[in-house]
Amino acid sequence: QVQLVESGGGLVQAGGSLRLSCAASGSIFSIHAMGWYRQAPGKQRELVATATTGGYTNYAESVKGRFTISRDNAKNTVSLQMNSLKPEDTAVYYCNAAIVTMETRHLYHYWGQGTQVTVSS
Repeated sequence: QVQLVESGGGLVQAGGSLRLSCAASGSIFSIHAMGWYRQAPGKQRELVATATTGGYTNYAESVKGRFTISRDNAKNTVSLQMNSLKPEDTAVYYCNAAIVTMETRHLYHYWGQGTQVTVSS
């Protein structure tokens, strides 16, 4: 079993900052990409940012220059520092990780339970 546990969501005023964290645990052989997605009401889930084990990062155009993704490979964690938040950043944010499990040695994508981020204007 593999679990992703997120923390750090909340309510913030426009222009403020929040930091999201996600920790992977369980029967993990290796972790490849980790990242964050978000889903606003009535919209499809979209990529926010991803980071590979080797440090390559990818961001949605809408968050470039404002959000920073970082990983601690030794601790199996990924964080998202969100600055200069806008009301349109309001969404449920989900952690995602591509993990090879100990049992099967196959790659699966796992999701966290989601954490609400609300930005007031």
